[in-house]
Amino acid sequence: MKGFRTAGLIFALLFALIAVGTAGFHIVQGWGWFKSLYTTLMTVSTIGAGPENELSRRGEIFNVILVLLGVVTVGFAIGTLTKAVVEFELGSFFGRRRMEKEISTLKNHFIVCGVGRVGRRAADEIAARKYPLVIIERDPVRATWAQERGFPVIIGDAASEVMLRKARIEFARALASAVTSDAQNVYIVLTARGIAPDIPIVARASEEDAESKLLRAGATTVVSPYSYAGQRIARTLTSPYAQRFIDTALSSLSETNLEIEEVPVGNPSRFDGKSLKETHIREHLCLIVLAIRHQNGQLDFNPDPTQTISAGDYLIVMGSTENLRQLESQAGVKG
Repeated sequence: MKGFRTAGLIFALLFALIAVGTAGFHIVQGWGWFKSLYTTLMTVSTIGAGPENELSRRGEIFNVILVLLGVVTVGFAIGTLTKAVVEFELGSFFGRRRMEKEISTLKNHFIVCGVGRVGRRAADEIAARKYPLVIIERDPVRATWAQERGFPVIIGDAASEVMLRKARIEFARALASAVTSDAQNVYIVLTARGIAPDIPIVARASEEDAESKLLRAGATTVVSPYSYAGQRIARTLTSPYAQRFIDTALSSLSETNLEIEEVPVGNPSRFDGKSLKETHIREHLCLIVLAIRHQNGQLDFNPDPTQTISAGDYLIVMGSTENLRQLESQAGVKG
């Protein structure tokens, strides 16, 4: 915004200088408007040919004043533009250095590969939940979107082992492959799985037959935006209020501040070996436990209050963001 104001000021000064010069020669010399404008441009550009040789004494005095004003204005314009270029280059350089330093220290973060429409939404949702993330995008134009929002971004091919290591995939919490090409997503998943065998990978699939390929490549979960959109449309048509509740609960930007999160039970944890009722999650934190995912993969929906919680389990809980953060803290604390 400041750059636009500065550029506007420079153009305004140049326009005013030309206008004053044109009007001055018209009045002092009695020339026509075009000849006066032509002489002004010759003077300001320092060419100094043509009509300037026909000046009267008063015209020469006015021309001297115009030359001085022109030197000051042009000097100001050049100095300002040079400063802007230097600041931009230095800002870009130090901005890249700062971003690279930030990425080099990331741990337990999310990696989003590709920031098309799906990738952008995923990045926004992750950022809204206050989780660290890094974006890999090979299109510099799309990468600008991430840079403008302050997201750490690596410009390059996410299928490259070098780029994934630069994003510290070995220390990442999970990876999302959301580029538009199914083939490219397969390459990304294969490379990522080769570097980090245990990392959860969520991949986007545009075509139905791509899902099986992505799963064989090593994706933990495959999401089809078109399939999901169809399911959501059907639920909205058949059960509009239920769908609205789901949208409210899953949206991190909801005005009700209501979220559904999975909370890991630490090892050790004061919840370990206790029943759901003994944890007092509902009474003290006003949270609803929707399900418990056990270490063996079993998922218990609407668990009974007498259900025992063990270290390594995951609690699928719904409630306010603040209370969910408190539960995360308590679930990992030794009793």
